[in-house]
Amino acid sequence: MTRYDPQEALSNLRHEFGEHGGVNPSIESSTTFTVIDPETMPEIFAGRLGPDDAHGGCYLYGRHFNPTVFVLGRQIAALDGAESAYCAASGLGAITAAILQCVEAGDHIVCATGIYGGTYALLHDYLPKRTGITTTFVDITDLDQVRSAITDRTKIVYAETLSNPTLQVADIPSLSEISKANGCSLIIDNTFAPCIVSPARLGADVTVHSLTKFISGGSDVIAGAVSGSTEFVQSLMDLKDGSLMLLGPTMDPSVAFQLILRVPHLPLRMKEHSRRAQHFAERLEALGLDVHYPGLASHPQHALLKRLSNEGYGAGGILALDVGDVHRAHALMDALQNKAHFGFVAVSLGYFDTLMSCSGSSTSSELSEKARARAGISPGLVRISIGYTGSLEQRWEQFEGMLRRQGFIR
Repeated sequence: MTRYDPQEALSNLRHEFGEHGGVNPSIESSTTFTVIDPETMPEIFAGRLGPDDAHGGCYLYGRHFNPTVFVLGRQIAALDGAESAYCAASGLGAITAAILQCVEAGDHIVCATGIYGGTYALLHDYLPKRTGITTTFVDITDLDQVRSAITDRTKIVYAETLSNPTLQVADIPSLSEISKANGCSLIIDNTFAPCIVSPARLGADVTVHSLTKFISGGSDVIAGAVSGSTEFVQSLMDLKDGSLMLLGPTMDPSVAFQLILRVPHLPLRMKEHSRRAQHFAERLEALGLDVHYPGLASHPQHALLKRLSNEGYGAGGILALDVGDVHRAHALMDALQNKAHFGFVAVSLGYFDTLMSCSGSSTSSELSEKARARAGISPGLVRISIGYTGSLEQRWEQFEGMLRRQGFIR
């Protein structure tokens, strides 16, 4: 496979100028759009005209395509190495739309055990009850388990590039081969690894993101995205059968504008997140602590991630530290936030400062105790999203000093 650099892909996009020649694109806040020729409107409703340049840039209604959101979609497609992308009001909105576009009532999904709690609840609880769509959860690193779980009703294989919060690495090319051999779509959640991995280039049919996390970087907007083939993205917006169109998780153009201005420096941010997380992980491992990070040679899928990743972006800004039980986890996070002034105890990730949470009792609490055990989420697992404020050495001294004072190391 030829080298791919998301930063170069972004720079090669046609620049979108503002309405009056501004260096930034305009915010198109209109909910409806004028057609000059009345005969154009039936063509738009029939799906024969749309927002792409080849068809003259025809827009219809704010819940359909919006010019500002369309520009952001082009950026996301470049990150993923995909043909097209479009954005939604939340990550879970994007995930739900992508899944429902690939299945019908009574179909089946094969999914990784290690996934975001909201996605688990959607697949394990919500969809079976309301649609009859069922899911079998498997160890996504065991390809034989994946094959064995597929039935004649399976339409999707679903995984996260780096699993939340255990940081298992999905073998996207192998999963793609299995999916294609069985007539399934491979959907990959790339929230933890923007820039690091470009799933479409590795065989993913559909990529989803919570843009709320690293791509935003400011913990100030909720947003999501779906990328894939142009045909698939257009199907999401079909007026009669499109999940994004009919379910209505519409992204506000003002949010899209904010994100458009952040995506160009995402590659720089991801490199620094990864550099600092790598440093922390190596030093924590040297101290004898139970740290999970795919950038460590000791990680089971370390070599796999190196093979899949785009050169120069590291192994991501998330590490997991297992301190044994929930009480020790809470004590450590309390001390780090309130005594060492190191980061914040909060859900979410990808913020410019460090965020910490005990996954089993927070973002993975939708999973039953048995399901958490299957996913490898122990009660004392602390997910740490390493930020880039302050100097690296200053932040490490705060962290290590509190580990010593709390008795985690001697």
